[in-house]
Amino acid sequence: MSTNVMGIFQFEDEFIGALRRLKESGFDGLTAMSPIPLHEAEHILGFDKSPVRRFTLAGTLLGAAGGFALSVATALTFILPTSGRPIITIPPYLIISYEMAILFGVLFTLFGFHVVSGLPAWRDKIYRPVSNVDRFTLVVECADGENSKLAENIILESGAEEVSRVEGDR
Repeated sequence: MSTNVMGIFQFEDEFIGALRRLKESGFDGLTAMSPIPLHEAEHILGFDKSPVRRFTLAGTLLGAAGGFALSVATALTFILPTSGRPIITIPPYLIISYEMAILFGVLFTLFGFHVVSGLPAWRDKIYRPVSNVDRFTLVVECADGENSKLAENIILESGAEEVSRVEGDR
């Protein structure tokens, strides 16, 4: 059973300062919630570019190859020779390949988004509605009581409006 320490901040600078100090102190289970995008917080937490784009690329390539293979297989199954033209011609098959590339790219992007974001969420996360309105919320997952006291002190010293402890798993 872990203890989660949650701090609510009014100002962005205090929030970023607390996040930086907690990360420097060795806390890894940090969750930051903000009503606005904070690129500095993303940098502190170590977020990089999303891997969803790899799912999109894989889906697009698979769709294009599958569309072309479908066209070729159909042409070879139902052979209709017309005045000496080749059975497998590239230009008409590119249209189907293009459409399949778009279709599979979109489907793989949606699948990748769900995989990367952890949807569906099987456990409830700690959340306060004020995080979406006008406050910055920081949640620290602590394994023992000593770490939770240290996290609580860092959050209080950084200027949090409210600090609370929530028992249990996130």
